[in-house]
Amino acid sequence: MTFPGSPKLLKGALVGFDLMNPVASVIIFQYNPKNLNRTLQARTAGEGNKREVQRLTGAPTESISLDAELDAADQLETGDPVAASMGIHPQLAAMEMLIYPKMIDVIVQTALLAAGTIEVVTSEAPFTLFVWGPARVLPVRVKSFSVTEEEFDPQLNPIRAKVSLGLDVLSYGDFSVFHPGYYTFMAHHALKEVMAMVGSVGNAAGAIGGSVSASVHIG
Repeated sequence: MTFPGSPKLLKGALVGFDLMNPVASVIIFQYNPKNLNRTLQARTAGEGNKREVQRLTGAPTESISLDAELDAADQLETGDPVAASMGIHPQLAAMEMLIYPKMIDVIVQTALLAAGTIEVVTSEAPFTLFVWGPARVLPVRVKSFSVTEEEFDPQLNPIRAKVSLGLDVLSYGDFSVFHPGYYTFMAHHALKEVMAMVGSVGNAAGAIGGSVSASVHIG
């Protein structure tokens, strides 16, 4: 039962953009993962130089891991024709295509190699965003993808699965200044600085035992 005053639950998602395909690949997590594991490692100027010991060369490298669950039970209950004929194959395929080269690229590359072309440009993965609420929209690269298919329909289509995802966050140092990923991460960085400032003001107030208020406007 949903109460009238209950806040609307946002769902996490992966969104893949392909310049050759005007329709973005949007993979919404049916059930938000219970845990989100993040690892950050500082980018420093190097060890051994006392003058450079605190110098940062860029945003930290960050990796994210999470487990997502997919289940066709709700769709099957409402008679969804796609779930009835293919189970959760489409959702799994959308995730997998984030790390598959486009078939047309493979065909073209094979033809060029057969024609004796010395240098062939490899395929580029879709520009992918990890969306976890309005405060965390990050450009990422899918590093690992592990699937445990747990239930099947009579045609052996998977109808329930657990997906383990490993993501590498891409920062402004990974993109050219003309790429949308550069500005996406810059916006994330700016928002993180604002949140850190708000948290620092509150912590300072608690440390000195006083009352400190802050008003932050983003516009």
